[in-house]
Amino acid sequence: MSPLVKDYLHLHFIVWIWGFTAILGLLITIPALEIVFYRTLFAFVTLGMMLVLAKRFPRLPPKDILKMVGIGLLIGTHWTLFFAAARVANVSVCLVGMATCAFWTSLLDPLMSRRKILWYEIALGLLVVIGLYIVFRFEGDYTVGLIMAIISSIFAAIFSILNSYITHRHSHYVITFYEMFGAWLMTVIFIPVYLLFFADHGLQLSISWMDLLYLAILAFICTVYAYSASVELMKRISAFAVNLTYNLEPVYGIILAVLIFGESEKMTPEFYMGGIVILISVLAYPVLNWFYRRKALQVDNLR
Repeated sequence: MSPLVKDYLHLHFIVWIWGFTAILGLLITIPALEIVFYRTLFAFVTLGMMLVLAKRFPRLPPKDILKMVGIGLLIGTHWTLFFAAARVANVSVCLVGMATCAFWTSLLDPLMSRRKILWYEIALGLLVVIGLYIVFRFEGDYTVGLIMAIISSIFAAIFSILNSYITHRHSHYVITFYEMFGAWLMTVIFIPVYLLFFADHGLQLSISWMDLLYLAILAFICTVYAYSASVELMKRISAFAVNLTYNLEPVYGIILAVLIFGESEKMTPEFYMGGIVILISVLAYPVLNWFYRRKALQVDNLR
């Protein structure tokens, strides 16, 4: 098996793991903020110990550290909303909302990089809106959870764009360490507001042995391993291939949710119709993006 094929299989395995995170969020009994608190705490402490023991903890400019910690704040917000959406609605609704991430990326990336928005980005964006309209119209009971998932996907789009600027500058373990610290810091900063407005039963940091097991899987497999490995793979696999594969996360996650939770995850045909419309737009974006960039390159070469 060639190294490239191994990398692609590795990438699909990582995306399958990420499709499992919302399921873990439902299996863990503590609320969403506490899940992110423990997930990120376990992750950055473990990575910090690994880097110190391996003597690979570099001295970085404070500016770079602040950038990575800042991205981590966005990641923490994204994960908190993500797990909360799965609780308020269910895994399938949460993942359909997250499937809009590519759409938000297509809108926000041009604004952040100051390039023109392409016509097919607008067209696919409208297709996403149609898909969301279908879901909202026939699944009104899950509106709050779907809105939370969509907001979570916006934060995911922003930190993905920012991450693309630093991926090749530092070790993937170093990037993950500082970003997980930033995500944990977000939960700590938010705790006073959380206790004042959202936590009816106070901060729930007491966990059972099963919660500890699920949190360990979430922190060590879904975060330390999967997140770090994805950053490392981006150095060898094209952005087109990576983005196309990431778009399969909702598909993998919904299939796993139906298999594990059964009836509670089965939705109306209209829900799946809207979800398919969203997924078509999401999967079509990187294909059209690659096609028109290649066509533009060919025109430039002819000149």
